[in-house]
Amino acid sequence: MIQYFNIEDKKTVATDKPGSGTWVNVLPPLKQEEFSELSNTLDIPIDFLKDSLDIDERSRYEAEDNVKLIVIKTPTENNSFNESDAFYVTIPICIILTTGQIVTVNSFENEAIKKFLNSFQNRHPNNKNMMVLKIFEKITFNFQEYLKEINNRRNALEQKLYDSNRNEELFQLMRIQKSLVYFVTALRSNELLMMKLARTNFLLLNEDEKDLLDDLVIETSQALETAHTYTNILSSTLDAYASIISNNQNQVLKRLATLTILLSIPVLIASIYGMNVPLPFQQSHFAFWVPLVISFIILGYAIYNFIVRNKK
Repeated sequence: MIQYFNIEDKKTVATDKPGSGTWVNVLPPLKQEEFSELSNTLDIPIDFLKDSLDIDERSRYEAEDNVKLIVIKTPTENNSFNESDAFYVTIPICIILTTGQIVTVNSFENEAIKKFLNSFQNRHPNNKNMMVLKIFEKITFNFQEYLKEINNRRNALEQKLYDSNRNEELFQLMRIQKSLVYFVTALRSNELLMMKLARTNFLLLNEDEKDLLDDLVIETSQALETAHTYTNILSSTLDAYASIISNNQNQVLKRLATLTILLSIPVLIASIYGMNVPLPFQQSHFAFWVPLVISFIILGYAIYNFIVRNKK
């Protein structure tokens, strides 16, 4: 689906065809016919339009025939039905700058473009550089928001994990860990992209725009550092919980071994008196009670000795 937006009387208005200063937004479902039509209409290399279809596309930029392409990664919720998949993944957004339009291509709907659409009337379509930087800003802000959500979800799951020993919370934490891996990879790629844009001045930015790009590099670096911190905390938590489980298992095995040893004492005495050979007191009326009392005396002494040793 292709959307065309212009600004009229400081309002964002949808149009039927692109013109000067038009923002062209391509959303799923993506069709080959629409790509071909848009490529011919705006004179855009069709490979630029298709790059967003590869979910593993890395952040980068390139130019061909006065058309500039910027690919940047943005976070989004994972709608997969597989319960082992990450809660959040990262997807590429293609930003294409032509002589008169700015084109964004999304393989999935995402919050960054929606927020940019809501603020599009405050932008200057003739200043495509500032529009690109504002898209960068929305993407960076989205990363920060999702990282806060991940941290809140992690804290809630850890609290549940301390109160119970169910595997469900562990699976949820593993999904968060996968999400953080996606975020760290994407943020590192975005940071390198922005730093390279600032170094090469690919967009021919003025001083104010360079300052904004430098601020975005700092914000992206902070988000990357936050993602690293949350990843380390989560890894440490999972390692600590694994150690706790191992320690608890050792304690349970120790108690079971002790109980087995204690129960073996009356079993041994009962086994001896159950042998088909002449035994002491076998003709007595107390033949049943004598071994029973002896067993309890020895068992009581063993339990008392075990308790005393544990208190020391």
